[in-house]
Amino acid sequence: MKLIATNNEKGSMGTGARGLASAASPLGRNRLPLARTRRPARTRALANALANALPAPSWTRAPAPFLWESLARGASCMRGMSVRAAAAQAEVAEAKPMTKAAHGFTLVQEEFITEYGSQVGLYRHDKTGAQVMSVVNSDENKTFGVTFRTPVSNSRGVPHILEHSVLCGSRKYPIKEPFVELIKGSLNTFLNAFTYPDRTCYPVASANLSDFYNLIDVYLDATLHPNCIRDPQIFAQEGWHLELEDPSQPLTYKGVVFNEMKGVYSSPDSVNGRVTQNVLFPDTSYAKDSGGDPADIPDLTFDEFKAFYESYYHPSNARFWFYGDDPADERLRLLSVYLDEFDAREVDSTVYLQKLWNQPKKVVEKYSVGESDESMDEEPKSFVSLNWLLTEEPLDLETELGLGFLNYLMLGTSASPLRKALTDSGLGESLIGGGVEDELCQPIFSIGLKGVKQEDAGKVEDLVMETLERLEKEGFAESAIEAAINTIEFSLRENNTGRFPRGLSLMLRAMSGWIYDRDPFRPMKWQDDLAAFKARLESGEDVFSPLIRKFLIDNNHRVTVELHPDESLGKQLEDAEKARLERERQAIGEDGISGVIEATRVLKEKQETPDAPEALSCVPSLSVADIPKMVTPVPTTVSTSASGVTTLSHEIFTNDVVYLDVAFDLKTVPQELIHLVPLFCRSLTQMGTDKESFVELTERIGRKTGGISVSPFVSAVKGSDDPIGYIMVRGKTMADKSQDMLDIVRDVLLSAKLDDKDRFRQMVLETRSSLEAGIIGSGHSFAGTRLDAQFGVAGWIGEEMGGISYLERIRALVGRVESDWEGVMRDLETIRSAVLQQKGAMVNLTGDEGALTAADKSLNDFWASIAPTSVDRVAWDLTLPRQNTALAVPTQVNYVAKAGNLYDAGYELSGSSYVVNKHLGVSWLWDRVRVSGGAYGGFCDFDVHSGVFSYMSYRDPNLLATCDVYDGTVDFLRKLELNDEELQKSIVGTIGDIDSYQLPDSKGRTAFMRHLLGIDEETRQRRRDEVLGTTLKDFHEFAEVLDAVRSSGQVVAVTSPEKAELANKERPGFFQDVKRIV
Repeated sequence: MKLIATNNEKGSMGTGARGLASAASPLGRNRLPLARTRRPARTRALANALANALPAPSWTRAPAPFLWESLARGASCMRGMSVRAAAAQAEVAEAKPMTKAAHGFTLVQEEFITEYGSQVGLYRHDKTGAQVMSVVNSDENKTFGVTFRTPVSNSRGVPHILEHSVLCGSRKYPIKEPFVELIKGSLNTFLNAFTYPDRTCYPVASANLSDFYNLIDVYLDATLHPNCIRDPQIFAQEGWHLELEDPSQPLTYKGVVFNEMKGVYSSPDSVNGRVTQNVLFPDTSYAKDSGGDPADIPDLTFDEFKAFYESYYHPSNARFWFYGDDPADERLRLLSVYLDEFDAREVDSTVYLQKLWNQPKKVVEKYSVGESDESMDEEPKSFVSLNWLLTEEPLDLETELGLGFLNYLMLGTSASPLRKALTDSGLGESLIGGGVEDELCQPIFSIGLKGVKQEDAGKVEDLVMETLERLEKEGFAESAIEAAINTIEFSLRENNTGRFPRGLSLMLRAMSGWIYDRDPFRPMKWQDDLAAFKARLESGEDVFSPLIRKFLIDNNHRVTVELHPDESLGKQLEDAEKARLERERQAIGEDGISGVIEATRVLKEKQETPDAPEALSCVPSLSVADIPKMVTPVPTTVSTSASGVTTLSHEIFTNDVVYLDVAFDLKTVPQELIHLVPLFCRSLTQMGTDKESFVELTERIGRKTGGISVSPFVSAVKGSDDPIGYIMVRGKTMADKSQDMLDIVRDVLLSAKLDDKDRFRQMVLETRSSLEAGIIGSGHSFAGTRLDAQFGVAGWIGEEMGGISYLERIRALVGRVESDWEGVMRDLETIRSAVLQQKGAMVNLTGDEGALTAADKSLNDFWASIAPTSVDRVAWDLTLPRQNTALAVPTQVNYVAKAGNLYDAGYELSGSSYVVNKHLGVSWLWDRVRVSGGAYGGFCDFDVHSGVFSYMSYRDPNLLATCDVYDGTVDFLRKLELNDEELQKSIVGTIGDIDSYQLPDSKGRTAFMRHLLGIDEETRQRRRDEVLGTTLKDFHEFAEVLDAVRSSGQVVAVTSPEKAELANKERPGFFQDVKRIV
């Protein structure tokens, strides 16, 4: 899969980002690597495009010098009541009629969608019946997508493997990886593909019209004329194949999707989600895994793979989407060039409905854990969730809205009653289940806990049902309903999708009905239904109790899923795979083994042989001449008060929304307390104040703002051994509520209660649970963070606030909360006293003129409440010892990282390093780690602030072999030859990262980050000039720089205990430290 809601932000350095990462990566340590996605993060028809006000991640690092994204984004949820329209929407000057017929298309339906300022037409292709949604507005970030309905009858992963494979060459672009060539030389703002349980999507986006047309052409040719149905080697590479290089070695399975899914099946959270979907829909295609079960993937044949494509990848089964300011008529002409080749065909891709049960059910499954170890503080525990299928028939939009509001009321914040009942119960460590989810043909509701003692499983079920009964009888407080409506409406109207293109967000929303032959306009039109729903509430009607009764309490299509830990399961799966391979070996005999060895050799030779330059020229790309030579500044006014507070203001049109960042110097906090800072930040908004309970404070935030979050930010600074650190308070609201927002910020800073032991304990347990789950699913992030801690103080701080060291601190804190709560409270108050001062504080405001004026006026009162005291800064000076480390967890795959500090080796930063870094990620590392190595992703990341250059792999079947690839980078660069066209592609792609598309709030925050990191406009222009002037000589010279990583870099790998042991047997002493983590 090519992971989209995580790897959507091309060029984004996002949460945990450090500098400039390779384009084959998510461009940030906490993003998943570029590898076509199994399914995006679960979407909600009315929520998937919404911003949210959930707390930021536990800590954040510096962005790239040119880029920044909001760090206050979390999981989607809905918002809404007493707020006017918020941020700038896509608009059209006037509603112009769509063309009734053109290029073989006929207009079927046309509407002006007020909610998105868009003229929308639904067309049908006369010859094939293909459907096209054409959305016209003034949004320059144009989006195209094609979606095929692809239900499955088994768990062999055929739609997932196809989704990878169709982008590996086509009729018009007969090279190995047109997708990668697009990454190299495109200005795209989104380029990916993803597989749902019942459909496969191929979306692209770009703000450059020529680039947009190039992307469309490559994707149309890929999906309608792919080489993969004629070339079994593509199927072998992306899906699965037997691999053997020497008859004395064991036979193995390799393949990108095969290894990706081994990683998915190693994650208990993923296993829980898969089991839940399968058991709720036992009689439909959802009972199977469209991504592929590693035990079943080797059953897939090339003939079945080819037949699946021929059955479903046809225009008669396709939905095409266009969005933005590109000429509407040209959209139809571009499509007609491809579609006119086809004739209409009956395609049976029906997604059948699951009939509702009459009696609840219970399912007990297992997940793999490591063997018991005295070093672990607690035994693994269970997952327990209650799951409902809500209806057989489609819901009307008002009912969907009602369920969305109900979901938010019950679960949307930490103070929501069902969520609070579960977290306060002490029965588990962390919430699981996302409540209402309606991305599939029928909506579901799921809720539960993980970290549950097996004997308490029944208590979780009882608690959920008792809480639902209570809520049905008692209802919700008016203040809670008002807060929910304000929050939902604010987000719907703001339509702030971050770096995720608005057009793609709207496509996914429309597709939630369209893919099932329902009205595609309906999910986009919520305004009238929202008004009607609000009117019902204002009339005093009890809207929510009937919904709870009908869809949950009296709904017997409910299954309780218990997932229990099993120490032997991992070995059972491994032994089963080995036994199957041995049977395969015996069945094919010596001649068959010789054939496998030859097939392995031929495949690797093809994978490692680059396409000829003349062949690569078939993929269209922009030239450096098309790229703006000058940087684009963000309008910024800077002022400093007498007390030392610096304020940055950015006058940008936001339609009366004001975006606020308040930063307090973190360098006043002693380093022995740094590990408590993330929990301190969370406590400020989740424990209540002297005058308000936790619930009351949460509702006030919901009524008055679009969200407030608090999180730490730490970064190295180029040219300094001393990092910067801030506690960031972020919020957004309408201009006339600026005072309300700042009053809330003042109250949480000055009077937040830090003495709720039970609440704090639960936050500690949730943090532990999240970290333990994260290392199995995102091991590359933890490996990279561990390496950063060996090379600099900022990296050590990051490790203390988000890495393995943080996990160890949190595990110890569980016991300390019980034995020394008074001491914990003193430490929290010490942090508050240290950071709450005007000296060194900074404010960042983004909004239009009226919003800035209103906010600036309110700031005077805010700062008057903060004492102008001065606390001395402290020294942060620790790092971890430099050594190769294996972080051992129960996993079937590896996450392998190697890093070194280029500045320590004497390197002087040049913008050309950005181009080299990007090229490595889409050439050498992509080819050797992913394509021939079989990993889900391989990439590199250069933190230009600290000088740390890192290699990383993701869901990797190899360990030492991947380290050898990293070390081979130097020789690859030394011998590299690039013609002018290839060099220009790399430069254009790098500029695409630098100039990534941003909404107004992100522009203001980007300028703020540059200010904090000391990056002025002169520096930006110099780096851009260096990027544009990059030559082949720069690549060769960078090889000598990277030799420092090869010779003196360190390795950290997240792997299994067995694989760590094997590595040390093969290369004695390779890992100086093997740490059992989970």
